[in-house]
Amino acid sequence: MKKSYIPNIITGMSLLSGFLSIVFSSENNYELAAAMILFASIFDLTDGIVARLLKTSSQFGVELDSLADAVSFGVAPAFLIYQFHFHQLGWVGMLLSSCLLIFGVLRLARFNSQISDIDIKADFKGLPIPLSAITVAMLVLYVHNTGDFIKPFDYIAIPLVIILSLAMVSNIKYSAFPKLNKTTLRGRPFYLVFAIIGLVLIFLTDGTALFYIFLAIVFWGIVKHFLKKISPPNNEQIELKEKKI
Repeated sequence: MKKSYIPNIITGMSLLSGFLSIVFSSENNYELAAAMILFASIFDLTDGIVARLLKTSSQFGVELDSLADAVSFGVAPAFLIYQFHFHQLGWVGMLLSSCLLIFGVLRLARFNSQISDIDIKADFKGLPIPLSAITVAMLVLYVHNTGDFIKPFDYIAIPLVIILSLAMVSNIKYSAFPKLNKTTLRGRPFYLVFAIIGLVLIFLTDGTALFYIFLAIVFWGIVKHFLKKISPPNNEQIELKEKKI
């Protein structure tokens, strides 16, 4: 078997997970539907790592990955949130749910059209579609298990879906996940500290802390974007503006 087949098979597993999520949503099995989106995200993260390790990264893999993402992180979470709650809102619920798919696909198309080197891991422009899908999946899991803490549900779900959809097509920069190696840990040890704290919180809360962790990632990107806009320019930025003039 060719080495290039291995990451493509993993991408296929992500696509399968997305399809299973849709099936489980149609059967009103929301816990499994949300769990399949989480599994899809694990496969999505793994295929890229494996492709780089085997040095088999290709444009074909990029396109295949995007098609799988459109299903697993576009169609699946949109259908999940519609079946779980938005179906009660009629055509408004349909439109709101479809935003996760439409804006997510636009995000993928923009990413593919702007990528210059598939081997370079740069920061993301706009919220990555897997983060949006995981946030929706974790919200459903959280409400499904501990609904008494979030009432009424639509007060949270509607604005969250709108924010996630707009964030995906925005110019907000989200940092790419760093490569965990000795250089990274020495230069930025807080990555390891955050990872340990996150794991402890997840363990102590039986996994419900994951919803707040991903929610924090989404909103921290937005807050950081606006803080940069209102902060005074530094000397380097002033020099660049002067050169352009």
